[in-house]
Amino acid sequence: MSRSFIKVTDSRSDRGRHPCSETSAIGLIGVVGCLVGFWAGLAWPCWGQALGDRGEAGIPLRPLVATFHVHSAASTGGMSLDSLADRAEALGLDAILLADNFALRYEYGLPPLRGVFRRVMTFPSVVDYGVDRYLAEVADVQARHPRVVLMPGMEVAPHYYWTGSLFRGDLTMHNSQRNVIVLGLSRAEDYVSLPVSGNPASYRWGWESAGNLAPGLLFVPAAWLWRKRGYRKIRVGVMRHYKVTRYRWAALALAGAAGVLLHQAWPLGQPAFSNYEDELGYRPYQALIDTVAERGGMTIWSMPEARDFQTKTFGRLGTVTSKTEPYPEALLTTQGYVGFGGLYEDNRTVHRPGGEWDRAIAQYLAGQRPAPPVLLGELGYHGPGHDTKELDRVLTVFWVRDQTSEAILDALRAGRAYAVHRYHKAFRFRLDALQVEAEGGRQRAGPGETLRLASEQPLDIRVRVSATDQGAYPVTVSVIRSGEVVARLKGNTPFDQRYLGDLPKGEPAVAYRIQVDGEGELLSNPVFVIFGTNP
Repeated sequence: MSRSFIKVTDSRSDRGRHPCSETSAIGLIGVVGCLVGFWAGLAWPCWGQALGDRGEAGIPLRPLVATFHVHSAASTGGMSLDSLADRAEALGLDAILLADNFALRYEYGLPPLRGVFRRVMTFPSVVDYGVDRYLAEVADVQARHPRVVLMPGMEVAPHYYWTGSLFRGDLTMHNSQRNVIVLGLSRAEDYVSLPVSGNPASYRWGWESAGNLAPGLLFVPAAWLWRKRGYRKIRVGVMRHYKVTRYRWAALALAGAAGVLLHQAWPLGQPAFSNYEDELGYRPYQALIDTVAERGGMTIWSMPEARDFQTKTFGRLGTVTSKTEPYPEALLTTQGYVGFGGLYEDNRTVHRPGGEWDRAIAQYLAGQRPAPPVLLGELGYHGPGHDTKELDRVLTVFWVRDQTSEAILDALRAGRAYAVHRYHKAFRFRLDALQVEAEGGRQRAGPGETLRLASEQPLDIRVRVSATDQGAYPVTVSVIRSGEVVARLKGNTPFDQRYLGDLPKGEPAVAYRIQVDGEGELLSNPVFVIFGTNP
């Protein structure tokens, strides 16, 4: 049984504010290019002393304030890694979890030889920048900025597909913004062959690839024409000259056309999942999740309810559409991912009581899922010139044993974290304590931990919330038990209240989490309680 719980004493003063906005990595620009081409305030001495909470290794847990999902100039961001680190230090942040675009290569081809008669558009990405170069630069900048943890990460769109027709004028590209964030892979070779549309290193040979070689057949008539009498004599005065005949000009033209078309068809391989098949569901995404897990990394669903929809009219070509519908069902239909962006600057429902997050947690409690999904605050920062966000607008606070990437990944996998969205420049909310107690406080646990009890019994839930500027602000704290709001507690910061929970009759395992609303928003990850001998 666990005796630990988590208490945070984050005294950092927050600064900075930016309006809510989210920019797409490519939006409709890629589609248009394809078609037009065819004819487009914490200080480390505050050690989070939670009544002696020292975690499994006996080391005190500390709050670490991080920004998750940040792009640098290595992909679609507007700031260098050094500039990002400087800005994070100025804002008092402890870590930046990068999410640079892994591969932004989009293509559309005309049947039956889609690989030959196609247009390809690329945008800045780590694949083009160089994975080795990217990881080396992150390490170099980290050495120059030891106060801020820089964690390399990639934003990946594993699959997109086309429907409609260029000739009917209803061509549509789907899911180019259905993204997964990959963290925890430290070697370039772990990234290079990720099964992702737009990553040629992962392409494979198949029957469709053979069609890409079709232009090579033009070399046959070119060779035949070349072997015909290729020159004829002409006399100019007393000199004799030779002139290339029309046969060899034709041979050269055919050979040139073959070379151009073969170059157009390169790479000859095909993605693991066709960009023209619309019934694959989540198979491409599960393949990526499984591959990353096999290589020791972790995956996080990015902004599962963010919507991308754009249209453009091209006269006789009709209307071209790029759209990505919200995908909250991904939390339930995929396995093996670690977490998801659940607090970000857009309309969201997945975090609401009884929503997809709670249903996925219920799957975990029922033994149908190996681990519960961890909620993170997700920013989606591209820097100046892309949006007006600030790095500390949406944050994730991890409880860690030390200030390292490894400690952050450990806390992320365990769910020792909460997400916070600041509404004001001067302050944000801070979760000082969330604990579930039993047996008069002799047994207790905090977010990401499991409280195991021999029998069903009433539970005591304690919540402490403050503001980083020490001000008094009204808050409403919703206590959510296994998808149901069991209490709404109201007061002002510094907020310190207890909820004496009812006996959860007939439930062998439950999960408690909180949501704080007021002059900001805060979401905790759950505390798990298991009764009896359940695993």
